[in-house]
Amino acid sequence: MSESAQPVTPVTFPPAFLWGAATSAYQIEGAVREDGRTPSIWDTFSHTPGRTAGGETGDIAVDHYHRYREDVALMAELGLGAYRFSVSWPRVQPTGRGPAVQVGLDFYRRLVDELLAHGIKPAITLYHWDLPQEREDAGGWPERDTAFRFAEYAQIVGEALGDRVEQWITLNEPWCSAFLGYGSGVHAPGRTDPLAALRAAHHLNLAHGLGTSALRSVLPPRNTVAVSLNSSVVRPLSPDPADVAAARRIDDLANGVFHGPLLHGAYPATLLEATSSITDWSHVLDGDLRTIGRSLDALGLNYYTPALVSAADSARRGPRADGHGASAYSPWPGADDVAFHRPPGDRTEMGWTIDPTGLHELIMRYTREAPGLPLYITENGAAYDDKVDADGRVHDPERIAYLHRHLSAVRRAITEGADVRGYYLWSLMDNFEWAYGYGKRFGAVYVDYATLARTPKSSAHWYGRVARTGELPAADAV
Repeated sequence: MSESAQPVTPVTFPPAFLWGAATSAYQIEGAVREDGRTPSIWDTFSHTPGRTAGGETGDIAVDHYHRYREDVALMAELGLGAYRFSVSWPRVQPTGRGPAVQVGLDFYRRLVDELLAHGIKPAITLYHWDLPQEREDAGGWPERDTAFRFAEYAQIVGEALGDRVEQWITLNEPWCSAFLGYGSGVHAPGRTDPLAALRAAHHLNLAHGLGTSALRSVLPPRNTVAVSLNSSVVRPLSPDPADVAAARRIDDLANGVFHGPLLHGAYPATLLEATSSITDWSHVLDGDLRTIGRSLDALGLNYYTPALVSAADSARRGPRADGHGASAYSPWPGADDVAFHRPPGDRTEMGWTIDPTGLHELIMRYTREAPGLPLYITENGAAYDDKVDADGRVHDPERIAYLHRHLSAVRRAITEGADVRGYYLWSLMDNFEWAYGYGKRFGAVYVDYATLARTPKSSAHWYGRVARTGELPAADAV
């Protein structure tokens, strides 16, 4: 079934398919100075003039730290079966080393207990970009020591919550941490050094490997450990060999730099060659690749939009369209001569082209890359300019159509043999959207930022029905 041939009758998902929503700590928690929490790199970055839209910060965000019971009750009311959230490293281990602050861990203990009491499975992401500032002051992810500090932190959280949480994710989108944080500088900590970006990528991989070992030393055998990658679907503008080569270079930087060591035990030779003028990769030490390649129990895939690239020339070079924010610096070390183009089609408020075929393509790629490895869609969603109507409701038919098309792509992949076991909608609710501040709304639940009142959008009710029934309605019912 092609993406354009939407189902005319309802289709069902496997009975055990996990239906959830996702968030991250800095985007929703607030309470940044309470109970021993110290600044993360995102606290520092967002308080630096000019770094975020309107100078907005996550100081309050949507106050989930104090309203988590209300938020869990909303999830239960909607019928969600799972909730993926991240733990704030500086809330649990304020300096990024040493003993835990128990009051910080207590928040996550309460949250997990509340979820379980409502029949919702918790899924923990240990790192969603909020590195303790003291660790950045010591060099951050470009420094090898940060990976070892992460493993200590992972063990702390695993010991505290492993008896109640079965699904664990080490890192969320390490590409963004490395290449937006240390390459283009549009994310925290805002550094613009291609060598630092490549070193950070390796040390994030190493952190995953060390963190996985630390978790498995304390978790019950039934628990699973995964990583969530924002792997890109990279397409050449034309069949011209130069464009195909450009796509390969971006694919290496977007995907191979992580799944190479994770799944195949090596960095792609083409990546090493393309970046040889920046680094000799001597920061990869003996034993690192074995540590990184320790078996995953599952792989999380985050997908929003494909990339369209070509070899750059004066006739085709246009404004940057890689979807990763405005910067004079590139997040693609060694590929500055590759041009990005906006794929055709409808777009979300982020300017990202809507293309569910990319999600299907991504799933099938990893079905081939890692046969037998269970997959989860750990993020997928869309930002729209949602408004509250006169009747106090928020109608977002565009998001419902978006979800229907992407869930159809997931179901198609399952029928073709992909072992996709769950889907986490991004996001549960509107929140602090990093450098975009509060201007982009991804949530299924609308948040009035003046009052912090929560209002489920029509897409939340639609998704809840799908989650409760495991049935995707016919296209003409959307």
